[in-house]
Amino acid sequence: MVGFSDLTDGVTRGIAGLGDQLSGAMFEPVLRIGVTGLSRAGKTVFITSLVANLLDRGRMQALTGAGDVQAAFLQPQPDDTVPRFDYESHLAALTGPEPFWPEGTRATSELRLSFRIAPRGLLSGMRGPRTLHVDIFDYPGEWLLDLSLIDKSYRQWSDGVLMRLEHRPQGTEYLQLLTTVDPAADFSEPTAKALAFQFTSHLKSAKEAGFSDCSPGRFLLPGELEGSPVLTFAPLPATDTPRTSLAHEMERRYDAYKREVVKPFFRDHFSKIDRQVVLADVLGAIHAGPAALEDLRRAMAEVLQAFRPGRASWLTSLMGAQRVEKILFAATKADHLHSIDHGKLTAITTALLRDAKDRADFSGAQTQALALASLRTTTEAMIEQDGGTLPAVRGRLPDGRNVAMYPGALPDDPGQLLSPARQGAQKWLNDAYAIMGFAPAPVTLRPGDGPPHIRLDRAAQFLIGDKL
Repeated sequence: MVGFSDLTDGVTRGIAGLGDQLSGAMFEPVLRIGVTGLSRAGKTVFITSLVANLLDRGRMQALTGAGDVQAAFLQPQPDDTVPRFDYESHLAALTGPEPFWPEGTRATSELRLSFRIAPRGLLSGMRGPRTLHVDIFDYPGEWLLDLSLIDKSYRQWSDGVLMRLEHRPQGTEYLQLLTTVDPAADFSEPTAKALAFQFTSHLKSAKEAGFSDCSPGRFLLPGELEGSPVLTFAPLPATDTPRTSLAHEMERRYDAYKREVVKPFFRDHFSKIDRQVVLADVLGAIHAGPAALEDLRRAMAEVLQAFRPGRASWLTSLMGAQRVEKILFAATKADHLHSIDHGKLTAITTALLRDAKDRADFSGAQTQALALASLRTTTEAMIEQDGGTLPAVRGRLPDGRNVAMYPGALPDDPGQLLSPARQGAQKWLNDAYAIMGFAPAPVTLRPGDGPPHIRLDRAAQFLIGDKL
């Protein structure tokens, strides 16, 4: 039974929340930016470098209105229940004497960056500076994939997973285990644990091999849920089963996962997002092969169906009429390519996300695709090879060696990559696309300059330029 105090507490919290929104909108507007993407897309580095370059704007030439910013500073985030994004530690890792990549996102976090902006217009002399708060939300890319589960039944999810397993790492091992299991048999916890363990091993191997759709995301980052029934399920073939069967309990746990894990997370963290950044390691997927590239295309299309742009969905009805105003699709690690290929990478990204982007455009959201490097780790060079000159990049490997690499020329027509990927090709016919894991380069920052980047200023202009 719900007590009177519970009701009044709920009403009080609702009124307080509404008051905060109204006062913020009237006096100190708040712009909320969500940063999402799949694993290894570089969310932590993107947020760290973006904030550093907004605090010290010497490298942000494309950000119009930056000259009107009198001050930029960090403040405590407004939500006391969400951990703060560890900006200072991440920046020290990237720009210290021996720079290294910070640990990837393993939990949700938030950071508030505030701007004091000089007034403009005929009456500017009669007005004081205004304040804009930018709240940035980060969360694991693995959890992003769970959005695609919201509108899928257990049967639909299982059929899709089982259809793809044969061509994915450790997929055949899971399929082999299924031959020893009867879905219609009475439920057995040891059997459920064995299936969940083998399926999780497949997801981990697929992630390491460059595949994107490795959902459910909490199987890879379970946290306090590790070992719980809500994470002890796996896909099974379709069959008529009684209520006491293994298949019925697997379906019940799948539904519980959506109800108890997925929906509360997106309800709590996405109800106020104004602008969205979607990061993708497109180069990594190309390097991993056609299957990985097609997996990335399908995963992103499914994920963005559940966002407010697009068709009506559970998440849409939950969030009401508010919609994401802008969505930035960014292909990261552009510094792994010579600049002559950056336009090709942008074109491939646009084509790769065409289905999702069209849905967002149709709903009125403004979108942009961009190839960028949040932290530039290479310099450009020309190398001699087979009597010719090739455009290359030079950088430092994690083991300390300095190398020059020609990564291969991307095609002018994105269809040369996307078509064989859609058709199920197992390898590229004509070209090998090389990619290396470069380490952050030692850098000396001049006063007023943030870390070196490629097109991060254009990303910032798209995201917040109109508010400055």
